[in-house]
Amino acid sequence: MLSRSAFNALLKTLEEPPPHAKFVFATTEIQKVPLTVLSRCQRFSLRRVPAELLAQHYRWMVETEAVEAEPAALTLIARAADGSVRDGLSLLDQAIALTDGRVSEKAVRDMLGVADRGLVFDLLESLLRGDAADALARMDRLYQDGTDPLMVLQDLLDLGHFLTRLKLAPEAGVGDPITEGDRERARPLAAKLTLPALARVWQMLLKGLEEVQTAPSPIQAAEMVLVRLAYVADLPAPGELVRSLVAPTDSGGLSATETPAAIRGGGTGAPSPPPPLVAVPPAPTAVSLLAAAPWVDPQEDTHPPPTSSVEHDPMPQSFAEVVALFDKRREAVIRSHLREHVHLIAFEPGRIEFRPADGAPSNLANRVSQLLGEWTGERWLVARSEPGTGEPTLREQEDRREHDLRNQVEGHPLVQAVLETFPGATIAAVRERFAPTAPEGDDPPLGSSPGDETIMEEDEL
Repeated sequence: MLSRSAFNALLKTLEEPPPHAKFVFATTEIQKVPLTVLSRCQRFSLRRVPAELLAQHYRWMVETEAVEAEPAALTLIARAADGSVRDGLSLLDQAIALTDGRVSEKAVRDMLGVADRGLVFDLLESLLRGDAADALARMDRLYQDGTDPLMVLQDLLDLGHFLTRLKLAPEAGVGDPITEGDRERARPLAAKLTLPALARVWQMLLKGLEEVQTAPSPIQAAEMVLVRLAYVADLPAPGELVRSLVAPTDSGGLSATETPAAIRGGGTGAPSPPPPLVAVPPAPTAVSLLAAAPWVDPQEDTHPPPTSSVEHDPMPQSFAEVVALFDKRREAVIRSHLREHVHLIAFEPGRIEFRPADGAPSNLANRVSQLLGEWTGERWLVARSEPGTGEPTLREQEDRREHDLRNQVEGHPLVQAVLETFPGATIAAVRERFAPTAPEGDDPPLGSSPGDETIMEEDEL
């Protein structure tokens, strides 16, 4: 815990120590020690002490102190010490004080809030069977017995890691007294599980640990994690589902053109060509026509563009390019009004006529004309028209385009098959593939190009 100034004050002594003096510096944050000090010291990196060696050491300690302790209790303390002799001794001292001289496995589990390993196996097997009710009942019994919900998820995570190791290396844990007892029960379970399933369990438990740590009620958060795990237990992996849906019919698989009933086993009617899911030609909608532009009343004086040597922007050739120019110039407020409160009546380079909707500011036309003149170096006439005419606003066009596109995608047999295979799944969004992706919370891209493709995104289960 020495500061840099304190270390510097020691430098001279470290360079020429007296014969009778030996300095020993211990730290867990070696990066905070100045290089001038490190260069004058012999460095030793201490490794974690293996759990079996810690258990032997604690067994010698209790025998020396004439304390009765169960071997399983000392194994639990060694595992909780995580390679630290000092931390394990502190836990052993607490256990001796709590148990009045006889350290039992149950007492140590209660002290650490750790569930019995066999109960954790039972809980994991219930989850992998998809039996959410049984898993919740087991979790409730563990919680009522004083087990910390966070420790239960941690034990499940450790067990999932051990099963994965056992799946890849059948000799994993051989010779380790702590894991040797788990190998016999874990071996058949690892043989039945696939690596994708184990990876899915790991990812969901890892995410669940964060939720339990931050949730107001840890037990409720842990139960929701278990429900998610049980729900996905009997679902196929995404890769298997895609392969089953798009596999060629001559290889015994299912064609992407088959109806949902055929995929679910409810019929074998002749497949009809589906509407294209990809390469949907972009219709002239909000995505391809949308652009917001400014406008002015014909009665209002338009401001002539300033004459200067400043480089001007190219003259917009469409309403979409006008809106894109306001976006480029970071005039977000006016751009928003042009997209949501303007019904375009007529457009040509240098002239815009529109009908304002409710919410449009009264000086919108004048302001737009002024800015376009400054940016392009040309005079712009922006006129307002009050009769109820004009195209839908750009926002309305976008909504209509999205609605039509969603209806087209929902009617595709492959999409229907996916929705039926995953009960409760919904179409989150339909977007053009390869189109520029707007930042989250921002408006969608103002334009698209021919050849864009449509893809579907689904909520994660």
